[in-house]
Amino acid sequence: MSSDGRAALDWTQTDARTVDLIRVLAMDAVQQNVPVFDRSGASPTGLASAEGTARGGYVLAEAAGGEPDVIVIGTGSEVQIALAARDQLQAGGVATRVVSMPCVEWFSEQDAAYRDEVLPPAVRARVSVEAGIALGWRQFVGDLGESVSLEHFGASADYRKLYEEFGITAEAVAQAARASLARSQE
Repeated sequence: MSSDGRAALDWTQTDARTVDLIRVLAMDAVQQNVPVFDRSGASPTGLASAEGTARGGYVLAEAAGGEPDVIVIGTGSEVQIALAARDQLQAGGVATRVVSMPCVEWFSEQDAAYRDEVLPPAVRARVSVEAGIALGWRQFVGDLGESVSLEHFGASADYRKLYEEFGITAEAVAQAARASLARSQE
């Protein structure tokens, strides 16, 4: 399971490549011991179901009020950071949508209407969070967006320690979101 519970999909509704992705995500989550969020309809979390996984990217958590000021995009174990940043931003009055994007290639294969529904072109304040390089995220965050990422490799430790050490935190994502939002309003 990944931190946003994508592995809880109804397996009868999946194709072979989705099954392969879910296996990888489940192994990743077990190895990293990331939290699993309740995605059931009875859940008070307000998180979307995992059905969007097969499309590569989907709205995991909608902004308070529905219309986002900023979009935070996370993948895998970074989704927990995106959700925590959303909590901080919304507490400060910034309507924040979280998009889970487990597979950028599959998301890019979707029709433009779906991609624009998930990442509305009018919302130019965006942040990606990735415990890897930012290369490739520019197409999703745009020219006013930010990426909170790790631009080197070789460190080995518990993911929580690495995230803290290298600035992949909810605070860093919230700060990047506020900076992107300020640029989008100039």
